[in-house]
Order: sequence, then structure tokens, then C-alpha cells
Amino acid sequence: MRKTFKEKAISRFTGIARRHKILKYPCLALLSMILGVYYIVRHFATNGKRYASIAFVLAFFMNSCSFSFAVFAERTGFINAQETYSAVVEDSDVTLAVEKEVNPEEQILIDDEDIDVEYDVTEDIEGIDTYTIDDILENTDEYQMQDSQVYGEGQEYVFDSSDWKLVLINKQHPIPEGYQFTLGTIKGSMQCDERIINDLLAMLQAAKDDGVNLAICSPYRDLNRQEVLFNKKIKIYMGQGMSYMEAYKLASQTVTVPGASEHQIGLALDIFCDTYTSLDEGFADTEAGKWLAEHSCEYGFTLRYPSGKEYITGIEFEPWHFRYVGKDAATIMKDENICLEEFWDKYL
Repeated sequence: MRKTFKEKAISRFTGIARRHKILKYPCLALLSMILGVYYIVRHFATNGKRYASIAFVLAFFMNSCSFSFAVFAERTGFINAQETYSAVVEDSDVTLAVEKEVNPEEQILIDDEDIDVEYDVTEDIEGIDTYTIDDILENTDEYQMQDSQVYGEGQEYVFDSSDWKLVLINKQHPIPEGYQFTLGTIKGSMQCDERIINDLLAMLQAAKDDGVNLAICSPYRDLNRQEVLFNKKIKIYMGQGMSYMEAYKLASQTVTVPGASEHQIGLALDIFCDTYTSLDEGFADTEAGKWLAEHSCEYGFTLRYPSGKEYITGIEFEPWHFRYVGKDAATIMKDENICLEEFWDKYL
């Protein structure tokens, strides 16, 4: 009877081992390896159709998922993404404001609508709104300063989770259904929650008094505007070879997911200065960035996405992004070096 490969291998190596005792263990080791490979190859050979079927099903499943994501992205508009926050600012009128030789004594506010990704930087910039601090403050008598609870030394802080100033908005806590607020006008087309305007103006004036000329962009923006910014970010990453889901995940770390942005409830705004017009981490090292980090809490604002808290906020360090939370809460966050999520865990 003709011997199989297995029988031949066993016979050959055991024969060598009997004749040469010194080769006993090397022969056994080599025989084990050969038989192992033999059994693996035989297994796949005898089950080829089964594995081919599994591979076909997996390929079909992955192709179907990719097609579904593509359809979803196309129908929801998430496929239309292309700019970063910094790109939006650098390619817009924020940069042009400096090129226009703005008087450093002026307090600049740039309309969110002016910072448009479709804007051609070669176009004439006549008509772009810029305002002096006097222009900003001239019609603000109607706004009332927000009252702040005064706590004595050793007195326990008491906060209410239903307080509008402390509403928690992030990826895990989107804007509550039915959330209502009234927009107030800062100047021109720039708006925010009307309840924070007076404290905002007081902060701008205080900074100016200290020789720091702050500028504002992107205070309130609606859902459509947030989607445009988010979508453009996704498209940039997809253009670099990422899948839609990879681009979505990375984009959500730099631009807040639509429906979960504090800009949409008018409590957040981006701040820069006349000498540094890019929205990037370099702003933290400017005189304006340092002034805001030190004094913004005195007017109820907190640095919303601080450095070292990315694992909590889910957003990268943004030294230009400030959120109104009220003077007491903002002071606590600064003194204890905590973000809004940590504040909620401790005080609410």
C-alpha cells in the first residue's frame, strides 16, 4: 500500500533518530513542525469552499456598509466638509482686518457671516464692519448686569443644575429639546444670548483699559452654520485618504458636532486680538490670551476647552473659545483648574 506524506515523514525522521541518537531531539522537533504545517494546509484544503463562502459574505457586508455610509453622508450633507476653524479664520476677513491697518485703539468685532469659506480674499474689503469700543457701548443701557451670589469664607457653594448659565452641552449632552433663549445683538449681525451681553461688554472694556484690544468672531451661530463648519472639516480629512467614520471622529475633536455646540445656544464665543488673528494654540501665548485666561472669570467666562482636559471634554485645547457660566462658577473653575464637566461632577 502506498504510504501517505504523513507516514513517510514519520518513518523517515524516526529512522534517522534510531540510527543517530544525537539527532533524536532535533528530528522530533523538525517532525513536529512539518506535521503542524501539514495539518494546517490539509485543513484549509479540505475546507476551502467553507472559507471561500465566509470571505464572500464578509466582502459583501463591508461593501454594503461602505455604500450605506456614503448614502447617509450624501443625504444628510455631512459629506460637504472642508475647512478647519483656523482655515476659516485665516482665509477670511479676520486676517484682512489686520491688512487694513486697523487702529490699535479700536475694539474690533467681525461678523460671523463675514468669515465665510466662500469669501475671495482678493475681493475688495470695503463695507466690512469694524467698530470702536465707543460704538459697541453706545446703545447698551438696556442690558442689566448679571447678579452674582456672594459667598463668605468657608460658606458652601450651592448651584442649581437647572441654571441656564450652567447648562452642560457636549457630545454626550446635546442641546436639550425645547431649549429656549432670546438672542441679543452685540453689534451689527453679531448676536448671542442677551443675558450675557453686558458682562461681555464689561470684559471687552476692561481688556481695552489694560491695553489689550480683543476681537470677537463666531458668537451665536445656528445649526446650519455649525453643519457647514463640521462638514468642511470632514471633507478635508477624507481628502487625505481617511474613511468617512475616521474623518468624522477626528473632526469631532476640533469642531463640535452639530446639535452639541455651545455656539448654538449663544453662550460661547471665539476671541482673538488685533495682533494675532489665527484661532490656534499660539493664541494662548499672546498678551490677549494670557489676559483672558487670568481675568475672564471676573466677568463670568471660562476657558471651555483647556489644555490637559482633552480626555474629559473630548475637544482639543482651544485657548480662544470662551463660555459664559456666571462669575461664581467661572471663578471656581479657574481656582480649581477644572472644566465644566468636572464642575458638574463636583457641584451639581
